[in-house]
Order: sequence, then C-alpha cells, then structure tokens
Amino acid sequence: MSRHVRELLDLTGRNALVTGGSRGLGLQVAEALAEAGANVVLTSRKEADLKAAAASLAEQGLSVRWIAGDAASPGEVERIGRESLAMLGTIDILVNNAGATWGAPAEDYPLEAWDKVMNLNVRSAFLLSQYVAKHSMIPRREGRIVMMASVAGLGGNIPGYETVAYNTSKAALINLTRALAGEWGEFGITVNALAPGFFLTKMARGTLDDLGMETVVARVPLNRIGDDEDLKGASVLLASAAGKHITGQVLAVDGGLSAVHG
Repeated sequence: MSRHVRELLDLTGRNALVTGGSRGLGLQVAEALAEAGANVVLTSRKEADLKAAAASLAEQGLSVRWIAGDAASPGEVERIGRESLAMLGTIDILVNNAGATWGAPAEDYPLEAWDKVMNLNVRSAFLLSQYVAKHSMIPRREGRIVMMASVAGLGGNIPGYETVAYNTSKAALINLTRALAGEWGEFGITVNALAPGFFLTKMARGTLDDLGMETVVARVPLNRIGDDEDLKGASVLLASAAGKHITGQVLAVDGGLSAVHG
C-alpha cells in the first residue's frame, strides 16, 4: 500500500547537516527541514551568527545544533563532517548551501577572488559530499544531497552584473550534481540542486540595489522576488521520501525568471 503524502514528506527521525545555515537561504532550508521533523545541525564560519540562528529557531519551538567552521578549508570540512556524525550518528540529508560572491569586471578579475569563490562554492560542496557519502550514506545505501545552485548557473551574466566566478561556480555545481547523481545512484543516494532566483538575502541585497528592485521584479513573470518561505517546499521534497525517484535534477525556484530569460 502506498504511503500518505504527509508520511512521504515527514522527516521525523532523519538527520540533516546544512552548510551556510546561519542566515539567508541556508537558514530558510534548515527551518523547513526542522519543521518537517528532522534533527538539524547548522554550520557556518561565525559562531555569533549560528547562536543567533539557533535562538531564532528556538523561538519557533525548533531545536537545532551547530558547528562553527570554515567550509573553504579542506581540513575544516573534514572536521565539520566528523563532528556532525558524532552529534547525529548518521547524516541522512546534506544541504550544501555555503557560498560567496565577488564582483569585478572579468578582464580585471583577481585570482584571489576567483579562488575564494570557486573553493567555497564548488570544492567545499564536493569535499563534504564525499565525506558524508563515504562515512554515512554509502555504507547504509541511502541519502539525500541537495546543492544550492542558482539561476546564475543557467546562463551568462546579466549586463552590468560582473560576477564571472559566481556564475561559473554555480554552473559547475549543477554539473557536479549530475555527476554525483550518476555515480552514487547505485547506493540509493539522490543528488539534486535548487536554483533560486533573486531572494532578498544579505548576499543579493547589493545586486538588487545596483540593478534596481523595480527593474529586477519587472523581469520576473510572477512580478515578485523570493521570500522567506519560497524554498521550503522544494527543500523538503528533495530531502524526503517524496523525492526518492528524483535525482540529478535542477529545480529553479525563481518566479519564472529562467523560463523567459534562460
């Protein structure tokens, strides 16, 4: 007998690790997973941000734990993975959300900036996925990995939007999603990516100010940008049994932006 849809979406007893989970899209995803019943560990660089995020979720009756660490460092990635497993016992759901951007014209783009963006946005996602798969998911032959890509990875830069490394990194993350899905499917691991459009986050605020909020909204078929709940449903879908037959896919959550400007 097939399960009720509420049961398929229920994450009670599942263990999740969310990188970059102290604010913005990562915090929204962490909140969604916790609301669906998962045991959640947040990680990001700044302890103060993690404490604030945990306190905010606690006010909603959601209990999460956290680990401060720099996902751009391979040694720190291994520590984060090891400590998360010590806390949780297993990691059933991994959300690779940690990311950075840097604006500069492509012809003058600093190597330092390129390496910073690529190392955090792509390398850290691969290394943590590798660690979690090897030490938790492959042995148990199950797992859900969700990459936080972007509609910026689906095309080139918007004129005046000088973020060559960010766009490149998100395109790489999308193909990393497909590559890992193909390789790890035999172990019951699904690997998918979310591709948000414009959301009012700290990272996006500067771009929205530069391009103009009205200009951005006018490009979106739904005539709005993402809010603090628009990633919740998609996140739970990809993390739950409801998404057990979805892998290697990229789900744009962008108000239709990529459909008309892809």
